Amino acid sequence: MRLEMISLPSGQVTLSDRRTERVWSVELAPYRLGSFSVTQGQYAAVTSQRPSTIQGDRLPVEGVSWWDAVGFCNALSQREGLTPAYRLDAVGDAIEWDVAADGYRLPTEAEWEYACRAGTAGPRYGPLDDIAWYRGNSDERVHEVGGKRPNAWGLYDMLGNVWDWCWDIYDAAVYGGYRVLRGGGWFDEQWSCRASVRRRSHPALRIDDVGFRVARSIVC
Repeated sequence: MRLEMISLPSGQVTLSDRRTERVWSVELAPYRLGSFSVTQGQYAAVTSQRPSTIQGDRLPVEGVSWWDAVGFCNALSQREGLTPAYRLDAVGDAIEWDVAADGYRLPTEAEWEYACRAGTAGPRYGPLDDIAWYRGNSDERVHEVGGKRPNAWGLYDMLGNVWDWCWDIYDAAVYGGYRVLRGGGWFDEQWSCRASVRRRSHPALRIDDVGFRVARSIVC
C-alpha cells in the first residue's frame, strides 16, 4: 500500500512561537510529504486497527498517539522493503531517528510549515472556508480527506480537519517530552487554523482531532 506523496524542493522557512516570542529559521533539503493525512483505511491495512471515533475508510485516522504514528511509519517502511526511520529501545520508551533511512517518518515541524505555506507568506494559503474544515463549517465532525482545495503544491487539509503530529519536541525545558502538533482541527476556531500555530501534546495521548501525515527523506 503506497501513499500518495508530493516531492518538495529545498528551501528555508522561518518559524515562530507566540508564547516565548522566539523566531528561528531552518534550511530544508528536498523531501516528500503525503498529499493527505493518513486515512483510516490505510492505517487499518498496515496495523489491523481502527482506533477512530467515527469510522470511514476515507476519513483521516484520529485518536492515535505520537507513538502510534511512529509505529505506523516503521511498519509501513518494513512492508515496502524500506529502511525504517526509527529505532526504538526494547521497552519502546526511547527513540532515535536514523536520518539516513529511506523509510516513512513524521515530518519535522519546519518541514510541515514549509509544506503548508507552499511559497506563501500569509497566515493561510487561501480563504479558510475553501481550504479547511474547522468549527465554523465542519458541523463539529471530521470529514473525508481531500474535500477542500489543496495548496499550490498539491497538499490537502494542511489546515483544519485533524491536527498533524510532528517529530519535534515542543519545549523540553518546560514541557518535557511533549511533541508538536500542527494545522488545526475540525473543532478549532479559525485562529488555530494558521500556518504558524503550534500546539503540544503528550506523545502517549490519543485525541479525536489529532492524526498525522507521513514524510520521507530523499536519500542519495
